[in-house]
Amino acid sequence: MASIKSQLTKLAIILAVDIALATGITVSAPVAVAYDGEDYVTCRLDPNGDNYLSLRSCGATHCVEIMRLGPETPLRSFEPSGTAGWREVQVLPYLFAPHDAYPSGWVFERYICKVQY
Repeated sequence: MASIKSQLTKLAIILAVDIALATGITVSAPVAVAYDGEDYVTCRLDPNGDNYLSLRSCGATHCVEIMRLGPETPLRSFEPSGTAGWREVQVLPYLFAPHDAYPSGWVFERYICKVQY
């Protein structure tokens, strides 16, 4: 049954392309857009507690702590979404800093807030 469905789907695509070509409609593939990253800052840290967010070598609490990030530390993400509550980021010297070689690692997503332009 799956093979018949697959063949019908292929035939439908071929028919649609043939009709488009016969009528002069341009058919193009979707354009892939590169993810340029988004800016974040550390937030929701406990000023009566540790008041820092650990930058780690991987996305888990057992991973090595690379550095400690204080409140409002600027960050840039590498991926449009996190993985299991963790997000890979780059620590920036200031918001909107140019793309360059800055320290990078993983942070727990709950403690970062997206910068709204």
